[in-house]
Amino acid sequence: MRSNVTKKDIVNSIYMQLGFSKKILDVILEDILNIIVENIKKNKKLKIAKFGTFEIRRKMKRMGRNPKTKETKVISERNVVLFKPSKEFKKFINNAI
Repeated sequence: MRSNVTKKDIVNSIYMQLGFSKKILDVILEDILNIIVENIKKNKKLKIAKFGTFEIRRKMKRMGRNPKTKETKVISERNVVLFKPSKEFKKFINNAI
């Protein structure tokens, strides 16, 4: 079973359900993803009702080690995106099993 879904897969799925032009659906999907990314960057947090919350957190600089070579390196500080699923999303996933 494949675990990755591409934008093309999403566009094809919507195309099969609604029948709109694939070019139009590609533009709509790209716009939706841009809106999500821009809101996360601007507000550091984005809540999508009944789906979940995306949040930017700052990770501080720390020491890390390459497990193969045992070489230690400094891992620079950076922003990371966290996702916390909503109660409805968790319930849907747990009932789907």
